[in-house]
Amino acid sequence: MSYMKEFTKGIIKENPNMVMLLGMCPTLAVTTMAVNGLGMGLSTTFVLVCSNIVISLLKKIIPSTVRLPCYIVVIAGFVTFVSLMLQAFIPALYSSLGMFLSLITVNCIILGRAEMFASKNSVIPSALDGLGMGLGFTLTLVLVGSLREIFGAGEWFGITVMPEVLEPMTLFILPAGGFFVLGVVIAVVSRIMKKQPREISCHNCPNAQNCYAGGNCAAAATETKPAEAKNGGNA
Repeated sequence: MSYMKEFTKGIIKENPNMVMLLGMCPTLAVTTMAVNGLGMGLSTTFVLVCSNIVISLLKKIIPSTVRLPCYIVVIAGFVTFVSLMLQAFIPALYSSLGMFLSLITVNCIILGRAEMFASKNSVIPSALDGLGMGLGFTLTLVLVGSLREIFGAGEWFGITVMPEVLEPMTLFILPAGGFFVLGVVIAVVSRIMKKQPREISCHNCPNAQNCYAGGNCAAAATETKPAEAKNGGNA
């Protein structure tokens, strides 16, 4: 198993927001400012990594019949820890995130990674999976929050970046603006991913071993074309 692949897949290729379309609720709700997106993203990343590690360690102990309630208990413990830390040291951010901080407990990204990956893999890949997915989630929130804050308030992380001659468009910090910006970001990422070249080979083909010449499709195609042409000429 490639550790680097497990880490990088969640950033772009399997990004929770932009590709798998998970966790849309906090993405639309808290991204009126870039700092809110960064705070929510990092909080979710911390919970993802810690819960993946614990669930991976306990995967043989947790009964399958009650695994989801057990996962939620583990996740809720880390969410409570994050909430208390933010409330104590960054109260302004804690107030901005509001109830969406507590809703990390039932975030489908965290539950999905616990069920689909952490419960089936060892500790290191599970931690890297959680870190990659969390950073991908954070990247989306910061990007959407930055665009909404710049065009909607003329600021970025509280710093004025828009010239005074331009008037900010408050639509961008409204719910409709969140839907619009997120849709544009998803469309751009989808377009970029479609332009990436694909590797054409027999490596991942499930029928490679049964294929002509031991899976060498290129050689098979080269030898088949002259035969087909010959048969076509006789016909």
